[in-house]
Amino acid sequence: MQLRPTPHLRLAAAAATVALTAAVLPAVPAAADELAEVRVALETPANFDDEAGGNANADDPAIWSHPSDRNGDLVVATLKEGGLVVYDAAGREIQRFAAPAPPRPGDEPGRFNNVDLIYGFQLGRTKVDLAVVSDRGRDTVRTYAIDPRAAARHRAPLTDVTDPDVAPVFSSSPDDVNEQRTAYGLASWQDSHGRSYVALSRRHTSRLGLVRLEATQTGKITYRHVQDVDLPTSFPLPGGGTWTPCEDPGEGPQVEGMVADPENGAVYAAQEDVGIWRVPMDGGAPRLIDKVKEFGVPAAYDPATEECAPSGPDPGAGGEHLTADAEGLTIYRQDDGDGYLLASSQGDNTFVVYDRDDPGEYLGHFRVAPGSLVDGSEVCDGAMVTSAPIGGFRKGLLVVHDGVNTPEAVDGNGEVRENTNFKYVRWEDVATPLDLDITPGDWNPRD
Repeated sequence: MQLRPTPHLRLAAAAATVALTAAVLPAVPAAADELAEVRVALETPANFDDEAGGNANADDPAIWSHPSDRNGDLVVATLKEGGLVVYDAAGREIQRFAAPAPPRPGDEPGRFNNVDLIYGFQLGRTKVDLAVVSDRGRDTVRTYAIDPRAAARHRAPLTDVTDPDVAPVFSSSPDDVNEQRTAYGLASWQDSHGRSYVALSRRHTSRLGLVRLEATQTGKITYRHVQDVDLPTSFPLPGGGTWTPCEDPGEGPQVEGMVADPENGAVYAAQEDVGIWRVPMDGGAPRLIDKVKEFGVPAAYDPATEECAPSGPDPGAGGEHLTADAEGLTIYRQDDGDGYLLASSQGDNTFVVYDRDDPGEYLGHFRVAPGSLVDGSEVCDGAMVTSAPIGGFRKGLLVVHDGVNTPEAVDGNGEVRENTNFKYVRWEDVATPLDLDITPGDWNPRD
């Protein structure tokens, strides 16, 4: 049975209306600010995307807050074909889950892309916290219950509670799954009635989907599809004309980075070559709150180089702060819906900060630079920040993906191995140079 979304959970709007809204928004004014450089406090072990490394390619982190023991706080992160990994608050690995094997010869294997959290999901007679994962390889949502007692003892805290019969999120058949237009970005939340939802993007398209998590009688978790909504793929330009972002043939401008803000009734979605959308949960029209600098620049795909190259002058329609790709989104949460929206500006290895209450208001930008013994973050996909005290990070923590971890490592043939990991950054080191709030304990994820 198809679920009908409640009014405050609908993610819908007419694409034509959205496109017009995007076109008339002016670029966010440039601020007379300097790029802040913040230092890494510590990092997780290196992951290597080769057979010897288990095809582990770091992507997206989620910070879990223990209900009573700061030593039990965790970072749960995705490693694509390498599966799911769990770190403690000091960056030590304490558990790893393999991604699912192909169900048939020739099928795509599991590939864990993004991860988020649900606190207090009703599973049978108990409430559990969940790590929720998009399996891009198999086009499903996977769920893992978190055991606080095991976490406090630094023992394996996650248990897979995914119903083995979950259906694909977007695909219509097993063969369709293998086309890999599958669940990609992910954001999860609970509404005021305790119902748990997951918004997902579809790879190589502008589609967003919404599912509702449900417990089964066997103690597992499945989900029901609620609805889909398509963001625009082309955009009117000031002065006339239409711009369509250049992609590989047959592909559209996709979304990956996502974060939910139920207190303010919105989901934020980063359309990589376009900018950041605010998608109201009440069914209102999505609004493009900031555009990448390259927005509107004509480009054409060159089959010889398999790249998109500029094919005309810049019309000046782009934003001031984001350099494509727009990637990971995360919210520093305070009471009463206050705080900050952070975005990974992957093209220039920086992060942009917006006001959470007024997300069109730009507040500054920063780079995660090397610490005294640790390198910084480059080509960042996923990130998560929390205002809650985490482990020894008593004033809050930012965890970011590093797509180019150093020092370099080589294989037996002398070839450089693809090397990725996650960096931990003290929130006060971000907040101080940008004059942002530091409010540890102001927000509790279980309230």
